[in-house]
Amino acid sequence: MPRGRAVRPVQLVAMMIAFLLIAVAGGVLTAGLLLPAVGSVGAVGNATTDLFSDIPTEIEIDEPSEQSVMFDAQGNEMAVFFAENRVVVGFEDISQHVKDAVVAIEDHRFYDHGGVDPEGIMRAVARNVGGGELEGASTLTQQYVKNIQVEESRVTNDPELYQAATETDGAAGIARKLREARLAIALEKVRSKDEILTGYLNIAQFGPSQYGIESAAHHYFNKTAADLNIPEAAMLAGITQNPAKWDPVSNPENAEQRRNTVLARMRSLDVITQEQFDEAVAIPIADMLDVQDTPRGCAVAGNAAYFCQYVVNEILTNEAYGESVEDRRQLLNRGGLEIHTTLDPDKQEAAFEAVTDSIPIEDESGISMALSSIEPGTGRIYAMAQNTRYGVASEDDPRATQVNYNVGQSHGGGSGFLSGSTFKVFTLVQWLREGHSLMDRVNSANRVFPREDWTISCGDYAGPEDYEPKNLEGFGGGVETVLESTRKSVNTSFVVMAQQMDLCDITDVAADMGVRTGDGSELTPNPAMVLGTNTVTPLSMANAYATLAAEGVYCEPVAITSMVDRNGEEIPVPPSDCQRVLEEDVVDGVTHALQAVMGPEWDSTGSPARIPPRPTAGKTGTANDAKHAWFVGYTPQISSAVWMGYANGDQPMVDIIINGRWVESVYGGLIAAPTWQDYMLEATEDMPIEEFDEADSSVVRGEFLRVPSIGGQTVEDARETLEDAGFNTTMGYPVDSGWPEGLAVATVPEAGSSARRGETVTIYTSGGRG
Repeated sequence: MPRGRAVRPVQLVAMMIAFLLIAVAGGVLTAGLLLPAVGSVGAVGNATTDLFSDIPTEIEIDEPSEQSVMFDAQGNEMAVFFAENRVVVGFEDISQHVKDAVVAIEDHRFYDHGGVDPEGIMRAVARNVGGGELEGASTLTQQYVKNIQVEESRVTNDPELYQAATETDGAAGIARKLREARLAIALEKVRSKDEILTGYLNIAQFGPSQYGIESAAHHYFNKTAADLNIPEAAMLAGITQNPAKWDPVSNPENAEQRRNTVLARMRSLDVITQEQFDEAVAIPIADMLDVQDTPRGCAVAGNAAYFCQYVVNEILTNEAYGESVEDRRQLLNRGGLEIHTTLDPDKQEAAFEAVTDSIPIEDESGISMALSSIEPGTGRIYAMAQNTRYGVASEDDPRATQVNYNVGQSHGGGSGFLSGSTFKVFTLVQWLREGHSLMDRVNSANRVFPREDWTISCGDYAGPEDYEPKNLEGFGGGVETVLESTRKSVNTSFVVMAQQMDLCDITDVAADMGVRTGDGSELTPNPAMVLGTNTVTPLSMANAYATLAAEGVYCEPVAITSMVDRNGEEIPVPPSDCQRVLEEDVVDGVTHALQAVMGPEWDSTGSPARIPPRPTAGKTGTANDAKHAWFVGYTPQISSAVWMGYANGDQPMVDIIINGRWVESVYGGLIAAPTWQDYMLEATEDMPIEEFDEADSSVVRGEFLRVPSIGGQTVEDARETLEDAGFNTTMGYPVDSGWPEGLAVATVPEAGSSARRGETVTIYTSGGRG
């Protein structure tokens, strides 16, 4: 809003004469046309000429700040956001009683003047000359202009503009009134009276924290502005003069006095009858009120508060919604948005019940649990729950928190949690991508893995000189197939598998599938990460497994489906970025193995999560020393992750009572898996049962190749021949042979037989004739 320069008293006199002439002329003439007449006062006219050129003749009217509302996937209101609690409504949505009351008490000649009231201006000048504050001079149009300027100062956070728009004392106060007058006259030329009145009723303050007539009607009477009766309209019309003084909640006696003043004014103007007046003044203020507070923010979203905050952070961090964070915050708090989200309220309730039934909010163990659920192939977030109340910790609720355990720091979460054996899936994915099979056999015996045995092409070895893993959930020992090692979660088997690959390929495929650390840093490739030392988020793990459920198609998580502005116009919402990251045959092989994890056998680690007859696939996870426990699993239609542990640090969950039950040591299949089961039974209740695609035999059993003959070759040549044919090699002991000593003479499996690609072929050399 443009500002004029300082005003001298002589200029004020000249300007007042000019504006009185303008007012008498009904606003048709302009100040410039009248200045020659004013110039007859000599020096006064000269003093005023330049000043008029500084006063703007047009005013830009932006839509006033309006509350934004967030909805779940079924259209239920979740939360409201506002800097000023306002809902803008049209002229036809406002009771005629309100229009009559406001015009009567504020500007009874509103429909007759051209924007300014000469009598009011003269009263104001006389009062100012007498040393009083400047008041009582403004028409409704001028008040609307003032409110527009005040609103602009709030939106732009401009204290100077606010001061200029609200100045009441001395020459500055008169100058402000004159600016308002000229702008009011200009506004009346381009807006109808009804439009101006509607604008005023939507922008004016009708309570300590209520802006606009619709919000005030809801706050004080729990009804819409269209349904307000005569005494209600009179009470609200009286508040705008001094919202704190006339607030009926904190000052009911004052409010009743002011309401009756408005009613008396309405009666004197014959807006209401004597009977209507008598009935209205007889009603006590207390009997009129039905006060409804409108709390703002995610705290009102109940058990969906953490999802709500995720959506808020998505808006604040995404440049699609504004160039700067402040622009995005203004859009949310002032933009009058309708924000439609992916949250399924039924699944959300099921998620919350599942986690709090397993570990109640007030459980003495202090252990936290979080659950994220997502739709494969779209990235739509179905549910996001944890066993804490949303808020600030207090003496009454020490576990309350605003930290969302399901997500990372960018969206209101923390640094993530050790993933445990749920991370083995990514080693298995890469294993199959490199041509290995589920029936390949690996030696799962505990042993030390020297530092030099690892390939880390994207960085340096991070860890101890040697790596010696321990089996937590599985049994281990001896030679087992990859399938069996997965089913029983044998740690050493996966370390052996990873040792044969580039660890960077494993972290890369995990990232491609959607795994994210809590602090946004890249996954760290080291031997220990095979068993889950990266700190990851439950939402990202649910999404990574959703990539498997979607046959290798990864989608960015989506929380917002659509957004509409105050005018009903769509605001573009970034779509989920979906792309293929895995081959379907690899995915089918991994799913085949993860279905075995959830088999009925007693030693299948995911057995407690089964939901027969529905096919499921998943993986347990337990971090070292039982510091964190997980279960992540999926069907073709939904993927979910459950995490449990201490949120404030890596503490062992051992020798502890959880939900009234003593636990020696927590592991993924003990509590997390049954929690996943409880949720998924409810979440999939109305979903048809779908089967997973069958895995190709070459992925399960491997590709069978003919073992070539290496008889008579040197050991080096024999190794090259077998490796070129698709096999690994190892050396056996020398045997009696007619071949010269040291040459390769035989293999197991023998030449001409069939063996799986990647299988280890043992080479035997000649020891000469014994």
